[in-house]
Amino acid sequence: MPGRPRIDRRGLRRGAFARAALVLAVVVGLDQLTKHTLAAEVAAGEQRKFLPGIELVHVRNTGVAFGFFSGGGAVVLVFTVIALSALMGYLALRPDRHLLWLPTGMLVGGALGNLVDRVVHGAVIDFIKLPLWPAFNVADMSITFGVLVLLWVLEGPRRTDV
Repeated sequence: MPGRPRIDRRGLRRGAFARAALVLAVVVGLDQLTKHTLAAEVAAGEQRKFLPGIELVHVRNTGVAFGFFSGGGAVVLVFTVIALSALMGYLALRPDRHLLWLPTGMLVGGALGNLVDRVVHGAVIDFIKLPLWPAFNVADMSITFGVLVLLWVLEGPRRTDV
């Protein structure tokens, strides 16, 4: 159609994946840095007061976020790979979807941060403990907020700018 600018889908896709990769790198880096720092300062099983209502702990978690599905092993891994692949595929198909790169980076970064622990340590290091809540880490926070941001991106106001 004359007069209508042509959209560079490849450029949009590259930009969306580059932004998602940057978020992913920040999440994995911050997650691994905090876990390494905690493991060097707090012995496994130990608890320390941090702020009112927040304790630093050092626990090993064999489940997924917040200890759910402990011992799920291969089933959890397969489900995670399928879900993240679907999300990345959706980003590839809809690179123009406003802010979709943000939850994609948060979710993949959180999953990879915990996967590094599973491969290196055989379990995920969790270190933040709130009253009446299981211990968690930066990767778990990224996954949780990533889901919330994804819901907002998919169900919130429609925009077409990146």
